[in-house]
Amino acid sequence: MKNSTNSRIRTKVYYLFMLAFVVLLLACKDKSAKEEISKIKMEEIVKDSPIYWNVKAMYPKGKSLDVKAFDNAGNSYDIMAIQDSDQDFFLDVKAIAGEEKLDVKMIESTEQFVPVKVISTKGEIYNVKAVTEEGEKLDIKGIRRFGNIIIMKAITKEGKYISVKAFSPDGKMNDIKGIKLSRGERDMVLRGVNVNAHVKAMHPAVNEEKFRMYKKSSFDKKREYTTDFERINWNVMAVTADGKNLKVKAIDNDGNQFDVLATQESEQHSFMNVKAFVDGYVLPVKIMQSKGKYAHVNAINSKGAIYKIKAISEDNEQFDVKGIVRLGRIIDIKVIDKNGDFLAVKAFAPDGKSNYISGIKILDTEVEMKVQQHSIYAHVKAINH
Repeated sequence: MKNSTNSRIRTKVYYLFMLAFVVLLLACKDKSAKEEISKIKMEEIVKDSPIYWNVKAMYPKGKSLDVKAFDNAGNSYDIMAIQDSDQDFFLDVKAIAGEEKLDVKMIESTEQFVPVKVISTKGEIYNVKAVTEEGEKLDIKGIRRFGNIIIMKAITKEGKYISVKAFSPDGKMNDIKGIKLSRGERDMVLRGVNVNAHVKAMHPAVNEEKFRMYKKSSFDKKREYTTDFERINWNVMAVTADGKNLKVKAIDNDGNQFDVLATQESEQHSFMNVKAFVDGYVLPVKIMQSKGKYAHVNAINSKGAIYKIKAISEDNEQFDVKGIVRLGRIIDIKVIDKNGDFLAVKAFAPDGKSNYISGIKILDTEVEMKVQQHSIYAHVKAINH
């Protein structure tokens, strides 16, 4: 009896050992597979040393004011635009606090103009001001929204507006503005703070300096954003060397083709949404989280169905549209033709203006958001280069 019991115990121990060994083996294989997948990802090109652009409030005649962040203890921090790749048309704007680079955002409020603030790593809110030679601190606010952007200005004590710009060491200049990804007031919550818009340095847009700004109201109440602007659709095309541009379409599983357009929904056209128009519905176009060397570009409907984005030749040959390489906050989107060459993708207005189609990243994380359970790597926009 004793030998029989010992035998059963040994048998159980053996099986438990084998089970543990199999589990360990599978875990190692899974880890190896994940490591292998992580190696196959989009190339990211970064500069060894970032280029810092000074942020200034600029009077029309060229006089400039420093722009600083101030914490509750009165300590000041430089506000800089940071170029960490070869592209300079969509740059982060940060407060430099020693080794830390703190986010600059427009935050939700009930005020008429949108407050521009720094959000620390602990969720503390710092004021952002333009500083005169006499040490006077001028408010910097989001004055008026036009579609996906909010025009940002410094405000003098007389109520006059001063443009806010970023200047590179070699003399290039970008506009500082807020960009919005959502139609509503709130774009995200960052460390407990409700964010209305993201502050970026972008290439100057010729018409935006002429936009009419609202005057300060004595009631200081927020205006609900409305517009009576009649939408202008820009055609999205792949640009070929011989001028025979290829239409870009969204394609469902049955092969049906639908228009992909950039939508100008206000006077501004420096930063526009890109949408697929499918049977009366307007679908978002996104760069998907992808495991391959290049990232998929897809439209997604309300049920989570995926539409492939393709360029279509005159003889109906289809070419992939992909996110090719990451440059700072920008994902370069190209069409890959039958020879493996890359073609630029642009949006063309009815009057001939054009913007590049690019992916943009707001977050430092791999996944920006979920759309119908699909992981989104970047947002697709038509941007003034």
